[in-house]
Amino acid sequence: MTQSTTSTSTSRATTAIDEVANAYFDGLIERNPDFATTLGLPGRETEYGDHSPAGREAEAAAARETLAALDGLEPVDDVDAVTLDAMRERLGLELEIHETGVVELNNLASAAQSIRSILDLMPQETAEHWEHISGRLANLPQALDGYIESLRDAQSRGQVPARRQVATVIEQTRDYAKDDGYFERLAQDAVVLDGELPAELRVELTKNARVAAEAYDAFADYLEVELLPEAREEDPVGRDYYALMSRRFLGAEIDLEETYAWGVEELERLIAEQREVAEAIKPGATIEEAKELLDADPARQLQGTDALRDWMQEKSDAAIAALKDSHFEIPEPMDRLECMIAPTQEGGVYYTGPSDDFSRPGRMWWSVPAGEDEFTTWAETTTVYHEGVPGHHLQIATQTRLKELLNNWRRHACFTSGHAEGWALYAERLMLDLGHLADPGDHMGMLDMQRMRAARVVFDIGVHLGLEIPEQWRDELLADGGASTWTPEVGFEFLKRHLAISEGQLKFEFTRYLGWPGQAPSYKVGQRLWEEIRDQRRQNEGEAFDLKAFHTQALAVGSVGLDTLRRALLPS
Repeated sequence: MTQSTTSTSTSRATTAIDEVANAYFDGLIERNPDFATTLGLPGRETEYGDHSPAGREAEAAAARETLAALDGLEPVDDVDAVTLDAMRERLGLELEIHETGVVELNNLASAAQSIRSILDLMPQETAEHWEHISGRLANLPQALDGYIESLRDAQSRGQVPARRQVATVIEQTRDYAKDDGYFERLAQDAVVLDGELPAELRVELTKNARVAAEAYDAFADYLEVELLPEAREEDPVGRDYYALMSRRFLGAEIDLEETYAWGVEELERLIAEQREVAEAIKPGATIEEAKELLDADPARQLQGTDALRDWMQEKSDAAIAALKDSHFEIPEPMDRLECMIAPTQEGGVYYTGPSDDFSRPGRMWWSVPAGEDEFTTWAETTTVYHEGVPGHHLQIATQTRLKELLNNWRRHACFTSGHAEGWALYAERLMLDLGHLADPGDHMGMLDMQRMRAARVVFDIGVHLGLEIPEQWRDELLADGGASTWTPEVGFEFLKRHLAISEGQLKFEFTRYLGWPGQAPSYKVGQRLWEEIRDQRRQNEGEAFDLKAFHTQALAVGSVGLDTLRRALLPS
């Protein structure tokens, strides 16, 4: 199977397989109005999806019906073959996960956060927009009630989240609900471009914001009173569930022990490369000394979030201008990316895709932890390329734009973390190869981020599977001569040595890895698989290999699982 498309302008007729995929996508939007908001699709702006057990079962039933509808259908072209491969892999895996009965609760990627965060993507320019926001605030308690019902159902069957995750989400949701918290600020800051909101709407908005805040307070009460006492003490999820999650985030089945050993080797290789760059910054300097010199350089410092946002936008615009037409296809309206400071203070940088018609552009968001007001550009240049161009924005905007080639499920609903995050890390390294990270400071920053991702491979697999700590690290990590297998506590000290981020970010990331098993390694492992596919294509094609053409074809496949991507790009 190979998807031979080499131009993002290619069009094709809708096939029977496309019709099944589009029908599944339409049902997905019907069941999840908040997902429609993510895509910028109008019509049900005040509604939420059903987070209850009935809603979860409806999703599983739709997957079963879709897989049954695909049985017996034959691909009419390469695009069809990829769709069939991807749908069977993605939907089949989600049914396996559904059968475990686990309801996710963690500090970043669960309904506890998404029920609130969808409000960040709703437009705020007109009175009608604020009516939509007010209506969704009014419906927010029902969404949380459904989620509580699912958590209770899972708890009744012995499926409970880890205590650390429950305690963290309690803290998060209390923060949402507090006086001068997210909801109160949202109502207070409500304005429209042509003046103040009508008085009646402002009263309603204030009331519904309070209703939403009270719902999150009640949700935190439930977590504290009912779930926390029953939460499991241990963080690791064990091999069987971890293997499922690894497949979810990679779309590929990997040898976990081999990947763990590779992660150890890759981490040590990156540290050696950092030592070489430190020598270029100052002869004889250690990595730590070189980074101290970079931190102290006034030319590399930013003060305040406004300066951070402006710098992000400048770097992003420059990357688009430099890469457009020369190394990638970046036609209008894909050449617009908006950089934003997130309204939360949870830590992390993330990307949200454009609306289907690109009226809302792709956006890069920086969630700055409370109290952090100083930033260094050398450490963050690579992040701009990761989240923007040629990273996530190029990837997501490309598949959004391909209306005449890909069905709606392929464009909007098929997402695999290892594909997306692996591409973004691939993009970071590519920017070094293309000379955009030639400055030793920016090079050091890129290596810091790559080092972090390699450390996460080791931490995530090692802790969740309880593997042996590499012998060469034991004296450093096990000063008391304790057991030689990974524990969260030992893992935290390990992360402190390898993640060049603030204390607030470190605590957030540590909790995230424990509560979202398999996701963090998908970055570096995804990069590994992307580079393997590219290098195999280069070897197969020899002097005829064209890197830009490869990128164009690869991105046109969309965010499928990495095993599906390999089959699409490498003829058997």
